[in-house]
Amino acid sequence: MSVKTNTSFKGGIIPPMVTPLLSDNLSLDLKGVNNLLEHVISGGVHGVFILGTTGESTSLSYKTRAQLINESCKIVNNRIPVFVGITDTSIEESIDLAIIAQKAGASYVVAAPPYYYGLGQEELFKYYWRLADALPLPLFLYNMPSHTKINIDVKTVIRLSEHPNIVGLKDSSANTVYFQNLCFLLKSKPDFSLIVGPEEITAETILMGGKGGVNGGANMFPKLYVAIYNAAIAKDLKRIEILQPLVMDITTSIYTLGSYGSSYLKGLKGALGTLGIIQPNIAPPFSCFDEKEMTEVEKNIKRIEKEMTKFF
Repeated sequence: MSVKTNTSFKGGIIPPMVTPLLSDNLSLDLKGVNNLLEHVISGGVHGVFILGTTGESTSLSYKTRAQLINESCKIVNNRIPVFVGITDTSIEESIDLAIIAQKAGASYVVAAPPYYYGLGQEELFKYYWRLADALPLPLFLYNMPSHTKINIDVKTVIRLSEHPNIVGLKDSSANTVYFQNLCFLLKSKPDFSLIVGPEEITAETILMGGKGGVNGGANMFPKLYVAIYNAAIAKDLKRIEILQPLVMDITTSIYTLGSYGSSYLKGLKGALGTLGIIQPNIAPPFSCFDEKEMTEVEKNIKRIEKEMTKFF
């Protein structure tokens, strides 16, 4: 398939957008999608990533995924690049989602390894090569071993970087040694973009040579994450030292409430609901925080919002 030219990503903050849902926890909340996209764009972000882990992609029907792709691209209207998650256990479904994304006007697609079966590295290499051959948009690899149970090894990434339609990798392993190895071994390929998921290490990985962050907190406070990106690019360590505690406060007081594997999603959507940006509804198999935990989210996010006014 033909692929867009000038496909390298210059860098920046790309919020992994939550998927706003109506009270049935299944249907797309179109008003919420518009509110959230306008909120992050006005905050200065450099792209948006829909249908990722934070977007609950594997919990959504293909109909809802297609609707979200079309609505998001329509709202964004080429103001920033749109990254679309196409992770699936079926390569055919991934390609179909990519075709929808290309027709809607997206810039990139992103794919984690197919989950369920444990692929070896050679199988993974062949899978991604075949997928990239078939895609109408440039592909970012997505290393998410905590969810897929497969790590895209450094050597496999290096081999896959030779494919002209594979233009980068989003790493959510939180393994900075892994990330630094990739930065070192790919320094001769500046157009291959290495971006990181965990917001706690975004500044650190940019200083290593990474190109940006796909940070969940940028759904709530995009200006904060854009500011810490700019500080890291400028190597302004004093500014990073001031902003990093705000990032850590969000992590510790919003993402880790309760004893759920889904606490991050519950907290993030609950906080966005408190801020009045979306409804806090979450797709099955998960459910929203109960009243006790939501009270804690509301208290913490209001405190953080007040603290944020000192800086922005």
